Amino acid sequence: MSVDEQTRTGGVSLEVLKALGDDTRYAMFQELARSTAALSAQDLAEALGIHANTVRLHLDRLREAGLVDVEAVHRGTVGRPQHLYFLAAGAPGLGFDPPAHALLAGLLAAMAERVGADADDATATGRAWGTERGSAARTRSCLGALEAELGRLGFEPALEDDGAGTGSHARIEFLHCPFRELAEAYPELVCNLHRGLCEGVVEAVGGGSIQEFATLYDPEPCHVKVGVG
Repeated sequence: MSVDEQTRTGGVSLEVLKALGDDTRYAMFQELARSTAALSAQDLAEALGIHANTVRLHLDRLREAGLVDVEAVHRGTVGRPQHLYFLAAGAPGLGFDPPAHALLAGLLAAMAERVGADADDATATGRAWGTERGSAARTRSCLGALEAELGRLGFEPALEDDGAGTGSHARIEFLHCPFRELAEAYPELVCNLHRGLCEGVVEAVGGGSIQEFATLYDPEPCHVKVGVG
């Protein structure tokens, strides 16, 4: 490395500044720095609206500058592993670091997985939280309480009630998942935590039951179906 490349400007090397001098690479660095989970080239392509092959070329440049690292992840399926990218150790945050609560959530999910927590543990934890929330909302119907709690958490619930009264069912679509990055990284834990939360609210309020819960990796869009009466 040349003397110029070793020169520091504001605590950041010229090599790093050169790598981030391109608008696309800078935007990719932002996405990775703000994410609580590692991202694939396809994730970055969709976020930035560019082709995945173009993303991979820029990722190579960021790796050469020591800004990005990569991990090959096998999901238990036949074929090539998925490559997930994340900021390299020591990469400057440049003010893009995720909020402390998001970072903490990611660390706690990683810890839970590390100590062997499974889907049942996650469901039980979510149900306990949902029960507490539902107990404070007994003046509402179970559907109203669940919709309100999902809205409070940022899921943007869209209620589709069949209007048939007792013995009917209603479906609530989740138009937004505030935990999507964590759900993609820890689907078994995060999605079942959400399932348990829904079950807890409905059971605590009474008058209904969870009949169906579709997660991020099910064929249908994420939703919960509640039987009423």
